[in-house]
Amino acid sequence: MVTMRHYMLPALALLSACGEAIPDDQFANDGDSAPVEAVTQIAATPVRIGELGANFDACGAVGTTRRVAAGEVLPVLAAPFSAAAQTASLPSGGRFFICSRSLDQKWLGVVFDEASGTASGCGVDRPVSSRRAYAGGCRSGWVSSALVKTIAGGGVPPISAVPGADSSSAGGSPEPGGAQPTVR
Repeated sequence: MVTMRHYMLPALALLSACGEAIPDDQFANDGDSAPVEAVTQIAATPVRIGELGANFDACGAVGTTRRVAAGEVLPVLAAPFSAAAQTASLPSGGRFFICSRSLDQKWLGVVFDEASGTASGCGVDRPVSSRRAYAGGCRSGWVSSALVKTIAGGGVPPISAVPGADSSSAGGSPEPGGAQPTVR
């Protein structure tokens, strides 16, 4: 008894013999062509202002460099990644506005005037109507948060600045001496 299997094996052998051989040299490097280099470019990420809302300054804090020796600089990058291009630098002890943070908290979006640091001409020391990318006349970029010390503000408004809030709801002590009010 002859089965279908007996016919399939010779048919497959015949089919495999048909056709042309295809050279497998697409990966060969014959020396005439230049090697292909992988180019990785990181797109610039704009610094966002107005993150705290319309009732607060466009940038919620002022910072300075830390762990940057005298005569050295803090690199300012185009995006919150160590592989991003350097666009500027801040001198040791330089001041700048801290406007936003990266999701991983490792990078701070900063705005600064190269001549005087935290100049009011940057337009971030007063409220803006909405959150948006910084497009003012000063420089902006990203710096490592490990090399920044907050010297004013802090990005979190004091409880007294929040309309309708009282300090007792936040665990503060509104009475002198730290005593909490008695609840009856």
